[in-house]
Order: sequence, then structure tokens, then C-alpha cells
Amino acid sequence: MQSTVLLVDDHDGFRRWARRVLEDEGLRIVAEAADVAQALDRAQEVQPDIALVDVHLPDGDGFGLAEHLAAFDDPPAVVLTSSHDPAELQPLIARSPARGFVVKDALSRAAIEALLP
Repeated sequence: MQSTVLLVDDHDGFRRWARRVLEDEGLRIVAEAADVAQALDRAQEVQPDIALVDVHLPDGDGFGLAEHLAAFDDPPAVVLTSSHDPAELQPLIARSPARGFVVKDALSRAAIEALLP
């Protein structure tokens, strides 16, 4: 079965690049969002298997969004992403309900799936 993905990032260019990379590797992007509010709406609409969520969003952050998504009846697996050094974010990642973190320039299906059960 092909996993479905919600891409959440405020940069159009990154979303276009991530869509191309992940779809080329066999994931199905079912929706995109540029902020927390859009992400919550899209997640309820499409019920993705995975939410790839940028840590920094214009109306909040990926950590708070991960908490909201975790409260869904059938929550997506949240994978956080950023171009920032993961070491500086590690304490927040560890406390988050997200499955883990992938640096943006290392994004791939394999990197995401390595964080999933």
C-alpha cells in the first residue's frame, strides 16, 4: 500500500521540491499546507498516513502542530523537518509526539520510513 503524505511548510519552493522527491520515490502527496491552520484543515479532510511538518511555521510551530495532530482519532505519523541543526532542536523533538526529525537536505522516503514502526 502506498503511504499518503501531507506536506506542511511555508516555503512554496521546498514543498514543490519535496513533492517531486517523495513522489518519485513512491509516496503519494495528498495535500499541502503553508501554516498550522491550513495543516489542521487539510489533515482532517484527507487523513494522511504521514505529515511532514516544518518546525518553523508562520502561525505556530511544528511541535504544537504535532500535538494537535496526535489528538486526532486516527492520527498521522508526524515527521518534523527543518534546515536547522537537529542538535539544537533535540530536546524539543524528544518531548514531541512526532516520530522523529529529518533535515531538509536529507529528505527521502527511506529517511521518513526509518522513523516509522
